[in-house]
Amino acid sequence: MHSVRRDLGLLRDRRFALLLAARTISVLGSGFAPVALAFGVLGLPGATPTTLSVVLTAEALPMIAFMLVGGVIADRLPRNRVMMAGEGLNAAAYSCLAVMMLTGWTPIPGLVTAAAISGISTAIFFPAMTGIVPDVVPAERLQTANALLGLGSNISRVAGLVLSGAAVVLIGAGWSLAISGAMFAVAAVLVAALRLASTERAATAERHSVLADLRDGWREFSSRQWLWVVVAQFSIMVIAMQAAHGVLGPLVAKESLGGAPAWSAVLAGEAVGMIAGILVTLRLRPRRPILVATLLTLPTALPYLLLGAAAPLWTVVASAVVMGICFDIFGVLWNTTMQREVPPEALSRVSSYDALGSLMFGPIGLMLAGPVAISVGPRPALLGCAAIVAVVSLLALLSPGVRNLRAPRDEPGTVVPDAAPAEAGA
Repeated sequence: MHSVRRDLGLLRDRRFALLLAARTISVLGSGFAPVALAFGVLGLPGATPTTLSVVLTAEALPMIAFMLVGGVIADRLPRNRVMMAGEGLNAAAYSCLAVMMLTGWTPIPGLVTAAAISGISTAIFFPAMTGIVPDVVPAERLQTANALLGLGSNISRVAGLVLSGAAVVLIGAGWSLAISGAMFAVAAVLVAALRLASTERAATAERHSVLADLRDGWREFSSRQWLWVVVAQFSIMVIAMQAAHGVLGPLVAKESLGGAPAWSAVLAGEAVGMIAGILVTLRLRPRRPILVATLLTLPTALPYLLLGAAAPLWTVVASAVVMGICFDIFGVLWNTTMQREVPPEALSRVSSYDALGSLMFGPIGLMLAGPVAISVGPRPALLGCAAIVAVVSLLALLSPGVRNLRAPRDEPGTVVPDAAPAEAGA
């Protein structure tokens, strides 16, 4: 009980409370945005699925293209100001989309431009978000801070997805987009209220060219075997996961599990697991965090395996809960380890390489899923996705850097014994 009170005591820290509130509100806005944007675009006169694809692509490509630049900016400037700029750009983008939807003036170039601004804002925001946590809390509280931030984000994400559907029905896509924009604006105001003396070091640091900063960031990234190995693992995993979650899973649900309600149950199970996983990380303190995190990627293949094997729906939902738990424990351990191991002046650049490397191949999975499903069937394709997730996870465990990296002993909590003898894999 005392340790729980100590964890929750972090909420009394003004700076962390502001960061948590800003992040929670921002994620709630992000939960509203996709549903409102999708139904808003599809509801336009003459709109087709291709129209929505063009708008979403216009958001995704700038996000990938500017991610590394976002890391440089966040390592050069005070990170709270960078985050404020990102939230402000998102507020402006979604406010413009809302105005266009509400007035009926919806030229495709205008929609594409607003979507591109949103993608750029995301690229600016996320490297700064990863880097700002050590600026706000002491090193021994990093995992607790990441867990609380994750808990707030996951609750908001689920709430946003649920409430956005009702909002689109009740008040329309335009006003729902306006709500998203307002939430991003509130988050920007909260972040602006942060006062971080440590960020002045970033603001006054010696200036280099952007390319030089990117080379320095790559050097920090590539010099840590555990880091680039797991990012390489996820670059392959995400191809399989995008295919399974985006196309193959819904196809199987439609064909043999009862349609959209069945797939919604699977996603709901994953959401429950996401919240439960964060609660676990408030107490879990493994001595080898990257080894434990990588081991936890193995069970994430279960939903795809069970869907491919025509297992009953309840088993798929249960496995989705396990997937949610595993991924959220992974996320907290991963972010905490990066924040401990990477120098603060390079943390945002390293996190941008992490995000870029992990996500950039995801669209390949979406493009391949349809043709593969037609060629071999969705169930065999899902079995293939499960195999890919399991194989690349096992390959990542061959890395000594993944197996042997140790956490410091100074953070309180429940410590998990080593998963392997100390000399293993040296």
